[in-house]
Amino acid sequence: MAGTGLSRSVDNTPALQLRRLMLQDFRSYAALDQGFTARIVVIAGPNGVGKTNLLEAISLLSPGRGLRMARGAELGRREGDEGLSWAIAGHFEGRAGPLVIGTGAGAGQDRRSFRLDGAAIRNQAELSAHIAMLWLTPQMDRLFQEGASGRRKFLDRLVWSLEPTHARDVAAHDAAMTQRNRLLAEGRRDAAWLAALEDTMARHGVAAIAARRAMAGQLNAVLAEGVAGAFPAARLELLCPIADALAERPALAVEEQLRAGLQADRARDAAAGGARQGAHRTDLRMLLLPKAIPAELCSTGEQKALLVSVVLAQAALVAGQRGFAPLLLLDEVAAHLDPGRRAALFAALAILPAQCFLTGTEAAPFAPLAGTAQFLEGEPGGLRLPADFPVPNSR
Repeated sequence: MAGTGLSRSVDNTPALQLRRLMLQDFRSYAALDQGFTARIVVIAGPNGVGKTNLLEAISLLSPGRGLRMARGAELGRREGDEGLSWAIAGHFEGRAGPLVIGTGAGAGQDRRSFRLDGAAIRNQAELSAHIAMLWLTPQMDRLFQEGASGRRKFLDRLVWSLEPTHARDVAAHDAAMTQRNRLLAEGRRDAAWLAALEDTMARHGVAAIAARRAMAGQLNAVLAEGVAGAFPAARLELLCPIADALAERPALAVEEQLRAGLQADRARDAAAGGARQGAHRTDLRMLLLPKAIPAELCSTGEQKALLVSVVLAQAALVAGQRGFAPLLLLDEVAAHLDPGRRAALFAALAILPAQCFLTGTEAAPFAPLAGTAQFLEGEPGGLRLPADFPVPNSR
């Protein structure tokens, strides 16, 4: 893959690296204090020992609800019928030096608190300047068979890694839409109130869709440069009338069109129980090139390879534009990859400066990484050094 867009995009880009992870009463872990010494970390072990829980803990050190989208009250270790208070701390080596991020919640509480270098922060958006993560989980294998919501969340996670303010636009749109739906369902036709909510939906919704559209275009350009290597080439398309309108008219004109459309749809939306137009209607289509076959018609292995291609390309895009490479969390990523594509994945990870955490039920598929990766073996409630893999050199 030398000479590809991937290598050009990430030359001399520093990686964000997690050096130490500390857990207290999180999921299946009563306590954990684990150091990470390599840029690639492999965690192998049978199902049920907590490998995904570990990746989820890491993901919760970034903005959002983590790779499982769980509520805070669900994350504490169970003691009897009750969940305990829980805490996570990550010691990172960042672009500007050492960085400590902490999060946690009280027993039964959904709202999490965050600390940055020991100081409380007001909101998760403050983390975005320091950290970005991308992940793939087995649950994402169903993206192409299920509804648009999962694909939209996958798309928004990609955008968020590049544009930290994107989450605020999506949240503002969705909050205004929820209030509008409630007013319409209750038959409260306060024109001024509805107009204010529709204005918020139009402004933030068009901004969110514009960010999705821009990201898809940039990502397609990186994919076209051949970053996928032995993985299949992919192209992303947005299925969204508002995105189509943005291709033809200025954003302000599209906002005005959406405001007018929402006003005209009030009676229809009241009867339907939801808004017919808005950022919540965006869908994502992924195509397998060169024949432009929709992902939903591809084999399971091809779908997994397409997702890997997109995440690798997005990691290169983030590294090139934000000045540091994101963490990659790849849960059971080798399960549907043949040996050739596994080798291509390992070669791509060797080029990216990003620190990557890989999990699997067996260590054998990751044997080519011996001497490069840090290998850890999962056991109930903890990790240990396996006897059959060498300790890697630090990178």
